[in-house]
Amino acid sequence: MAITKILITVKTYPTLSEKYDELVCTAGFKEDGTWIRIYPIPFRKLDYKNQYKKYQWIEVDVEKNNRDFRLESYRPCNIEKDFTVCGEIDTRHNWAARKSIVLQHVHTNMSDLIAEAKDQSIGTSLAVLKPAQVNDFVWEACDREWDKRKLDAISGNQAQGNLFEQESRRKLFQVVKKLPYEFSYLFTTNDGKVRKLMLEDWELGMLYWNCLRDAHGDEATACRKVREKYYDYMYKERDLYFFLGTTQKFHNVGPNPFIIIGTFYPPKEDKSQQLLF
Repeated sequence: MAITKILITVKTYPTLSEKYDELVCTAGFKEDGTWIRIYPIPFRKLDYKNQYKKYQWIEVDVEKNNRDFRLESYRPCNIEKDFTVCGEIDTRHNWAARKSIVLQHVHTNMSDLIAEAKDQSIGTSLAVLKPAQVNDFVWEACDREWDKRKLDAISGNQAQGNLFEQESRRKLFQVVKKLPYEFSYLFTTNDGKVRKLMLEDWELGMLYWNCLRDAHGDEATACRKVREKYYDYMYKERDLYFFLGTTQKFHNVGPNPFIIIGTFYPPKEDKSQQLLF
């Protein structure tokens, strides 16, 4: 596919990989408005946090990921090569420029979207969804530590090479903390069904840790603060959309293979003002 220009809109919270240590899923839109998923990308080995941000255009040499049957899935030709940042879309005029790309194709019926994913002639695995109503935003406790087998594999990776290389790797990389809670939206779409989908967004994870610090370790307070952002603000005060993605493991077998991989929340349009122009 060669050099491709991509508007980054999704950065998920990292997961562990025995081969690459930590991995994230990055996704966004090509210039023609179609979705693309870039995976795998090593996390802080590429200075993930600071190298590129959401709503920046990047240029990267990608090829189809042959280990992933999903049509939108590509991988960097050189996983260690930095991306080129070549522009950014701001939030002026009620996010007009962002909306012109992100909202080209919006789903409003979850049942229809799931059918698209299961249809091999379509195979949709990334989508923008507009919920008809958001009923709640909840959290549940989960495992607090990463899988020991993967952690041991990462330790083995870091122990390879000479002493100088080992020290360099330790300075470069520390495993990101695992979130002790799973956060989910409860919502309906035009099919009328109440659904619960987990949210795996980088920003949510960082918000939780920041809120936990500000709450002096009080996890209940931190979770409530996350809910204030993702429900009270994003849903009640803004115009909320979900970025959805399927998991490769459950794409063809799960009743609903999608999770929420990000949110899009421009200001609500003032329809009374629109009528004046």
